[in-house]
Amino acid sequence: MLQTAAALKKLLLEKSVRTGTFTLASGKQSDLYIDCRVTALDPFGANLIGDLGWHAVRSKIHSEHLKVDAIGGMTLGADPISLAIGMTSAAKHPDEALQVFTVRKEPKGHGAGKQIEGNFKAGQNVIVVDDVITTGGSTLKAIDAIEREGGKIAFCLVLVDREEGGRQAIEARGIHVLPLFTRSSLLGD
Repeated sequence: MLQTAAALKKLLLEKSVRTGTFTLASGKQSDLYIDCRVTALDPFGANLIGDLGWHAVRSKIHSEHLKVDAIGGMTLGADPISLAIGMTSAAKHPDEALQVFTVRKEPKGHGAGKQIEGNFKAGQNVIVVDDVITTGGSTLKAIDAIEREGGKIAFCLVLVDREEGGRQAIEARGIHVLPLFTRSSLLGD
């Protein structure tokens, strides 16, 4: 897994990490912008995320004897990450395969009016995914939607924790955050 983590870190730094002056989704100004979608939507990046993410998720599930049914989070950032991990789980351990779902920002305005799409049912234990957490706001919105629909949160997986309070905000709700990378581990600062 060390080679996989090193390869994913290299790809994130090449494709997703930018320095300068940026306004983040939270409205905060930052010297760092991380667009994980560019890496997660790259076929090589998706494979690396699937391998590293499934290894981390499976290790946590087994070490804590958790039962987890599905994985997903707020569209669009979580979608390729959740799918990559779900596909890897099915390929490597079919008896432990995770179903995949996505959470819309708002309930659909037509049809069934659902906010959660895909393979999700009330009563399931799920992993909530996000690509990057800064304040934790979008992750908490996904958690709220999942809980409203009867889902139970096992834990949260994030590709990059910017280390700006988001992890603490999520963990204040009693939900453990498992980051694959932090700002420090990604940038070495």
